Amino acid sequence: MNDREKTMLSQEKNDALTKVGPETPGGQVLRQYWIPAALTEEVSGERRIAPVTLLGEKLVLFRNDEGALGLIDRRCPHRGVDLCYGRLEDNGLRCPFHGWNFGVDGQCLEQPGEPEGSTAFEKIKAPSYPVVEKNGIVFAYLGSGDAPEFPNFDCFRAPEGHVFSFKGHWNCNWLQALEVGIDPVHASFLHRFLEDEDPSDQYGKQFRDTAADTNIPITAVLRDYPRPDIHVDKTEYGLRLTTLRHLDNGMTHVRVTNQVFPCAITIPMSSTMNITQWHVPIDDENCFWFTMFTSFEAPVDKEKMRAQRVSENTGDDYRPKRNASNEYGFDAAEQATLTYTGMGTDINVHDQWAVESQGTIRDRRLEHLATSDKAIGAHRQLMRQAMNRLEAGEGLANFLSDLPPRDVTGPVALDAVAVTDDHEALWREKDGERRAACAWDAVL
Repeated sequence: MNDREKTMLSQEKNDALTKVGPETPGGQVLRQYWIPAALTEEVSGERRIAPVTLLGEKLVLFRNDEGALGLIDRRCPHRGVDLCYGRLEDNGLRCPFHGWNFGVDGQCLEQPGEPEGSTAFEKIKAPSYPVVEKNGIVFAYLGSGDAPEFPNFDCFRAPEGHVFSFKGHWNCNWLQALEVGIDPVHASFLHRFLEDEDPSDQYGKQFRDTAADTNIPITAVLRDYPRPDIHVDKTEYGLRLTTLRHLDNGMTHVRVTNQVFPCAITIPMSSTMNITQWHVPIDDENCFWFTMFTSFEAPVDKEKMRAQRVSENTGDDYRPKRNASNEYGFDAAEQATLTYTGMGTDINVHDQWAVESQGTIRDRRLEHLATSDKAIGAHRQLMRQAMNRLEAGEGLANFLSDLPPRDVTGPVALDAVAVTDDHEALWREKDGERRAACAWDAVL
């Protein structure tokens, strides 16, 4: 087998990784984990009913009179009408067609058009899935058996005021959306700024802070040192990526990012804030990114964070204003003077173009993976191992680690700069310093 054959994927293997239906290998793996289904804000207004398409399944999320959430099949079990148009009545979701009422667990509570005394409703239950709210995101478990416990990640245990959550739509398969986040080299090009912005105006913006505790803009580090050394290590939550850029002054810039299996990343946003982002399949050809911004310092300015994101999105559908229909706002003059892409200074738009322009599902028979793509290869290998375990009838409870979920913490994500060959000791030290100063956490 030559090097070209080693990097390409057959159509069969690509389908296994990208297809998300309940009978597909990849879809079965994703269903074994809690994944975001909606933002809490989508069921917090007067309506409290939201359509959800998750892993190709059409569902409806609603909050009953007592505040409990239900996620059930969108089609009424009676005649198949869309329950997203239902009425919130009598602590359930009532179908407007014949008045059948459903509880948060999908159980039919009432059939008001049936004969007096009929108990037929007791035998009717719409398919439903368990849901849990975590700091602004409603997570769902679509697998069989008992749902797993949540790990003790920073974004979950931080106080509500220290976490801001949001989402956005991308017109592509979930896997290529995820893979842009575990590709450290792309930041040196795709997110290159030809003029560095003022780091004092970096709040809520990624890659605008200075590099660790130096006065060097991180955009300058990424721009001037595009050939990093990349180390990928398997962890109890997925993969840790340690990216080293050796500076001319003898110092090394150390950036720690993570792939949280199966479909999330955790990366530093600034010296005081981390991003945990899930790439969640709507169907085979569309996905949402759901993000938790977690602050280790002051509470998050949620109004400012939301305003920044809404400026790039439209209305309540969370679809970006810049998209293929308007060439992502591409401006040739800007590309010559300000940004590498010519698509504005919001890096989320850069990533969106990079993943959408590959097509809705990348044909990986045509790709040529390089040395810097080692994390992408490692994640695909984890996915294949998980698929093989499920095919063999084994569960995924201890797939990555025997640790109980309460002991799976972090993941650590930060930038550091120092003269040292012990890079792990450096980022552990810097993470300890950040946690020691954190109002809600202690040194791990």
